Amino acid sequence: MANLLNLELAKARQRVKRAELVLKRSKEMLDEDCGVGINIALCSRIRSAKRRVVDARARLTKIDFTQR
Repeated sequence: MANLLNLELAKARQRVKRAELVLKRSKEMLDEDCGVGINIALCSRIRSAKRRVVDARARLTKIDFTQR
């Protein structure tokens, strides 16, 4: 049982890190001057990345809370 919880926590942490990395990269790309069309697409990507970060953190908190 403990191994399963540790695996779930590790996957949740990895999901958070991955989402944060995508968000960071998207913001860096937005700082470059690529044109209006690409900037609009990047804004959409940033919004979805922010949602994924929030969802991943919530899931991690939920898993971590049930472990205690």
